[in-house]
Amino acid sequence: MVASLTNELGNIMTNNINIGLNGERLVINYLKKEGYSILENNWRFIHKEIDIIALKSNILCIVEVKSRSSDYTSPKDAVTMKKQKNLITAANQYIVQKGLDYDVRFDVAEVFFSDKSFKINYIEDAFVPLI
Repeated sequence: MVASLTNELGNIMTNNINIGLNGERLVINYLKKEGYSILENNWRFIHKEIDIIALKSNILCIVEVKSRSSDYTSPKDAVTMKKQKNLITAANQYIVQKGLDYDVRFDVAEVFFSDKSFKINYIEDAFVPLI
């Protein structure tokens, strides 16, 4: 019983990881087609991670990718205040480390998977950092 439960949890985790990685890959391709330059993918600062850092028209875009294989919840709702604070902290650190001087925008890319297809909903300015 324990082994079977472990295998099921392992499959769920593997599937969630694959869904996330596939979602990020699809969003990167989408952004490139839309004229964005991809600067980083899965950039980390301590335990904080930015899924995609892209540049378009002198705007540094911090992109959080949320992928789902079911549509019972909106992926963007998973970008909680805590996640927003982590993204802001990591983005500030990235800007300092790289010595950048760009306007910054925080976007969310929702990726919906169903059977053998997918849909991307790209939300520019999904949230604005509060001072």
